[in-house]
Amino acid sequence: MKNPKNTWIVAAMAALALGACAGRADAEESKAARIEAGTKAPDFSTPASTGGSIALKDLKGRVVVLYFYPKDDTPGCTVEAKGFRDYAAEFAKAGAVVLGVSRDGLDSHAKFARKFDLTFALLADTDGKIHDAYGAWKEGSIFGHSALGVDRSTFVIDGEGTVRKAWRSVSPDGHAEEVLAFVKGLALAK
Repeated sequence: MKNPKNTWIVAAMAALALGACAGRADAEESKAARIEAGTKAPDFSTPASTGGSIALKDLKGRVVVLYFYPKDDTPGCTVEAKGFRDYAAEFAKAGAVVLGVSRDGLDSHAKFARKFDLTFALLADTDGKIHDAYGAWKEGSIFGHSALGVDRSTFVIDGEGTVRKAWRSVSPDGHAEEVLAFVKGLALAK
């Protein structure tokens, strides 16, 4: 007989790996909200790890790099966050604000930011509304059952609030550098 404790651990790890989120029942709902380049970026206002709330409308005139990740302090999410941290000065020089978004709460964000010296804001989207607005979900499978999980996605939003580039199903390795190259291209095009 299998050890029930090990079965539970495997199930939990699989759910975490897929970024499965309770309450995300229908993949079609998520596909309808899929935001792509050329569309107006949905506004949001949500608590931030840096204190207070951040609203997209308050960043008008600045380029915003909005990246969605599944979970604080997990291997892929840490690689991605450290990439954005390592290029923070170059993003700032190009006039861009980097914002990370996950379903984690502010306490988790604060620990993650402290542990890895993250200098940009992490946004708490605990109810998934920002994820919904940007369509940052993907369909996965856990033990033969369909489930929606977080689609590691990044959006570059120009100073007028238009999405200029959208990346889906991102690989964390080297992603921040790829986004920075795009942002620098936007700055040069001005």
